[in-house]
Amino acid sequence: MIEKMKIRKKEGRVVRRIVTIVTLVILLIVGIVGVSGYFYVKSALEPIDPDSTDEIAVEIPMGSGISTISSILEKNGVIKNARIFKYYTKFKNESNFQAGNYILTQSMTLDEIIESLKTGKVYHEPVFSVTVPEGLTLEQISEIVAKHTEYTSEQFMELVSSKEFIQNMMGTYPDLITEEVFNSNIRYSLEGYLYPSTYAFYEEKPSLHEIVSTMISLTNDVVMQYGGLLEEKEMTPHQLLTFASLLEEEATAQTDRETIASVFYNRLEIDMPLQTDPTVLYALGSHKDRVLYEDLEVDNPYNTYVVQGLPPGPIANAGKISIEAALNPTDTEYLYFLADTEGNNHFAKSYEEHLQNIDEYLDQ
Repeated sequence: MIEKMKIRKKEGRVVRRIVTIVTLVILLIVGIVGVSGYFYVKSALEPIDPDSTDEIAVEIPMGSGISTISSILEKNGVIKNARIFKYYTKFKNESNFQAGNYILTQSMTLDEIIESLKTGKVYHEPVFSVTVPEGLTLEQISEIVAKHTEYTSEQFMELVSSKEFIQNMMGTYPDLITEEVFNSNIRYSLEGYLYPSTYAFYEEKPSLHEIVSTMISLTNDVVMQYGGLLEEKEMTPHQLLTFASLLEEEATAQTDRETIASVFYNRLEIDMPLQTDPTVLYALGSHKDRVLYEDLEVDNPYNTYVVQGLPPGPIANAGKISIEAALNPTDTEYLYFLADTEGNNHFAKSYEEHLQNIDEYLDQ
């Protein structure tokens, strides 16, 4: 028995020794990791090269969020670590960064870089700019690009219709452009994917690929801001752009897009056709001042008088206001609406009430 006690006592000493050694090793590892992490972060917060005077041209596109800006700065060699720059700006509660072209150096501190980005100062004037208004189709955008560049509208449409180009954009923006754009009923895969904005170009002859991809890039930046809402609504970016395009085309100067959005959602919920005239015009492929009753019967997947649900894809490019309205509709029971001759909208819960609005505001 005494012998067994001696053996157990010896084993206990061994166990305690092992525990002590393991504990010391863990503490040592934690200490090394902590010190290494401290110096890593400290290094990332310092200029890349305090003595550098080389100028680095950096372009911050319209609509860029802090994640995009951080990645651009790291890619251009202005900062050491994009993630740490992102956390640093959030820690300091910095925002309102301006799009533009900047001249930065590797000797700049993070605070100096932040201050520069907040000023929005462009280091040189653009060679030319292209303004794409809201509510335009690809064909209309092609005409605008043709007016400002040496490319023809035919060349523009050939590029945006090219499967190779579309797949290239899918690879670049996989969360934005998905297989949905290859739906057999879609007229143009990239319809609605060129964001309405003013685009400045700083070289005399940018490629057509660059011009179009810049517009798609901005759409990606805008739409990806609402990733959480899209997931919550179980809505894809393609469905969002399609829905928003209907609001964009229905909009008048005084319209309430959130309430129109509620009408569409209410109709979708009860499997009622959306019956929106802009989809008929898109189906016809031509602009008309007045949609006739015979037009409402055109057999086309975009005609929401004939087909239930959303059309196969966007019918125009939607701006941020329409995108946000599609994601944040007003809570109503309206199923009908109409715009009077002055652009004011009148909503109704029943068809009878809608007919009364027609009598009161249109049949005059």
